[in-house]
Amino acid sequence: MEKDKFIDTKVVHGYKGYDEHTGAISYPIYQTATFRHPALNETTGYDYSRLQNPTREELENTVAGIEGAKAGFAFSTGLAAISAVLNIFSPGDHIIVSDDLYGGTYRLFEEVYNKYGISHSFVDTTDTKLVSEAIKENTKAIFIETPSNPMMKVTDLAEIIKLAKSNKALTIVDNTFLSPYFQNPILLGADIVVHSGTKFLGGHNDTLAGLVVLNDEEIIEKIRFLQNSVGGVLSPFDSWLILRGIKTLAIRMEKQQESAMKIANWLKQQKDRIDEVYYVGLPEHKGHEISLKQARGFGAMISFTVKNVQAVEEILKNVKIITFAESLGGVESLITYPQTQTHASIPQEIRDRIGVTDKLLRLSVGIENAEDLINDLDQALKNI
Repeated sequence: MEKDKFIDTKVVHGYKGYDEHTGAISYPIYQTATFRHPALNETTGYDYSRLQNPTREELENTVAGIEGAKAGFAFSTGLAAISAVLNIFSPGDHIIVSDDLYGGTYRLFEEVYNKYGISHSFVDTTDTKLVSEAIKENTKAIFIETPSNPMMKVTDLAEIIKLAKSNKALTIVDNTFLSPYFQNPILLGADIVVHSGTKFLGGHNDTLAGLVVLNDEEIIEKIRFLQNSVGGVLSPFDSWLILRGIKTLAIRMEKQQESAMKIANWLKQQKDRIDEVYYVGLPEHKGHEISLKQARGFGAMISFTVKNVQAVEEILKNVKIITFAESLGGVESLITYPQTQTHASIPQEIRDRIGVTDKLLRLSVGIENAEDLINDLDQALKNI
């Protein structure tokens, strides 16, 4: 996918970009629950902040703009955003889901929506043939993470979107790992894109948020209804924090990707301590060529396996600059142990099958100096 030559500017200036009433360059936080009506049957366009708030509206329009979509909706968390999308389906519907995905999304399908009669099949969506074989008469959507969490598997979006359309099914893409800066599934024909705005969009590990963007007018109205009716909306202050984060999205993503490439190549060289390195930017990565076709970059997420399981505890205990913590996408580098953290909800047999073993670590590369991060990993590994 060619680079949008204006995206660097779009992320800085947003939708309106400034307050048209005062000229404030930082879009204001409209910290209000309700709005005054000028008179009976008259409105300013805003009535109650669950329905709409100017700060949240600015965020929603900004994310829609940089994704190339008609509309965006902001929710309190990424899982709340995915839940809103799943609420457009009905009992008896079937959804195909990437088998390698965030544990919270797995839990949502398996333990929440399953009991409401919305069935699902976990499939390796990198294999179009397997996806085709999994389609049933009641299949209404294909839900994809690409790159996937945590094994960095890349799904060919063009192929899956084509397959979905031919079967009158929706394509839903979780675009959290690459952000709209590096990948725009909507422009490739996806119907719905979701983000954990907590991650790269916010970029500072300081707030929770979820985003849904889409083009279809009928689905837009369904999501708008659900957002207002269920009420899991993003607060004005958190909307402002995500807006502030988006302003530096371009420079953060470029810096993080540059450092991730250096670290991935260094990890590859540690053959006595590191077994496998999973980073889409490495030419030998299975999804590298597909990524070149559908994305503008490779992102800042690396997973790797150690040769000795005892190394996991040593690394997590001894890193000094990198922080042992859940989450990803912030300016601070974070290292996570999926086995007991992000993917603990997924049964052991599934984790083993997809590669989430007790030797796997996931690294979210921040904006620190790359050599400092490499030295930190090196000293954490020195006794192994």
